[in-house]
Amino acid sequence: MRAWRVPPSSSCPEGISYSFACIRNGKRLLGYDNENHGSGASNHHKHIRDRIVPYAFIDEWVLCEDFANDLDKIRRGTIK
Repeated sequence: MRAWRVPPSSSCPEGISYSFACIRNGKRLLGYDNENHGSGASNHHKHIRDRIVPYAFIDEWVLCEDFANDLDKIRRGTIK
């Protein structure tokens, strides 16, 4: 998990850049980031295995909670 303050810009209007990932056996199970990968996804998005899903960023505290909640769902098998 990495998050750091950056000067606000058009690509990071909130002034935060982040990249959270859960990797098992060399494969990403879950990732949250606000890097624009040119995939058409919004800057704020999450990777659930091979899918990219938009993420509604509120603030860094909710981001940490949402990531932890999704990790728990993966452990329980409710997100596949």
